[in-house]
Amino acid sequence: MLGPLILAASRSDRMRRLVSAAPMTKPVVDRFIPGETVDQVIPIVAGLTERGLEVTLDVVGEDITTREQATAARDAYLRLIEQLEPLALGARAEMSVKLSMFGQSLEGGHELALENVRPVVEAAAAIGTTVTLDAEDHTTLDSMFAVHEELQKDFPGTGCVIQSYLFRTEEDARRLAADGSRVRLVKGAYKEPASVAHQDRAEIDKAYVRILRTLMEGAGYPMIGSHDPRLISVSQELARRAGRKLDEYEFQMLYGIRSDEHLRLAAQGHRMRVYTAYGTDWYGYFMRRLAEKPANLLFFVRSMITKN
Repeated sequence: MLGPLILAASRSDRMRRLVSAAPMTKPVVDRFIPGETVDQVIPIVAGLTERGLEVTLDVVGEDITTREQATAARDAYLRLIEQLEPLALGARAEMSVKLSMFGQSLEGGHELALENVRPVVEAAAAIGTTVTLDAEDHTTLDSMFAVHEELQKDFPGTGCVIQSYLFRTEEDARRLAADGSRVRLVKGAYKEPASVAHQDRAEIDKAYVRILRTLMEGAGYPMIGSHDPRLISVSQELARRAGRKLDEYEFQMLYGIRSDEHLRLAAQGHRMRVYTAYGTDWYGYFMRRLAEKPANLLFFVRSMITKN
C-alpha cells in the first residue's frame, strides 16, 4: 500500500528536503496549492465564485512548536478575513482551520487553541461567514470536538469534520446530526493504527455510506467531502430519499482535483465548495493529497521525470 508509506514520508525531514529541492516540485504543488500569500489566493477565490462555485480556505501549516507560531497562525487567518470582507461573499467563502496550527499540541494546548481560534470565528461571523474545524489524527479529536461545542454556544454555524475510517465516527455522527450542525464527512488522510481505524478501503467506503445516511436523515447540514464518483452518486440518492433540497447539503472537493466535476455539479444546482489551501508550509498538506489517491502520486512522478 503506497498510502501509508507516503504518510510516513510526510513526517520525514529528509523527504521534505528532497521533495522541496526537486526542480519540478513547485509546478506540481501549484496544481493543489494556488498561492503562498493571501494576495495571491484572493483572485483565485473571486474566479471560483464567479463560476458558481463556493470555497473554503485553509492556511496550510502544522507542527506548531511555540506559542508565537500559534499566534502567527491566528493572525494569518485574521488577515485573510480582512481581505475577504470587500468581496462580500458571505458564506460562499468560509474557512477551514486545523487546531494544531493554533497550539493544540503545546502545554495547555486545548485552552490555547480555543483562545486563538475564537477571534477567527468571531471575525468570520462579522463578515457573514463561518469556520469549519478540520479533523486531524485520532488523538486530537476529543479536544477538537470540545472546542467545537464551546464555539457553537456563541457561533452556532461553526462546523466540524468527521472521518469515516475511524471506528468512533458512526457514534460521533449520531451525536452531531442535530439541528443547525454543519458536518463535513471525509474518508480520512492520517496514518491510523488498526486498533482505531479501518485499514481496508472497501470497509472505509461502507462506513462512509452508513455515516452519510445518518447525517442525511438527521437535522443538520451535511457536507460531502469526496471525489469518488460512486460516493457522489450515493450521496445524491441518500439526499433524495431523505427529502433534502439541493441547498440542504453540499459537496466539497479539493482545488486542482476533478475541476470539471466541480463545474458539473454546480451546473446541476448543487452547492459545490472547493477546498482551497495556500501558504508556504505546504509539504504535509501536499503529501496527504498524494497518499489519498495513487493517481496524484503518478501525476507527481511523471511531472518530475518529464522535461517539458
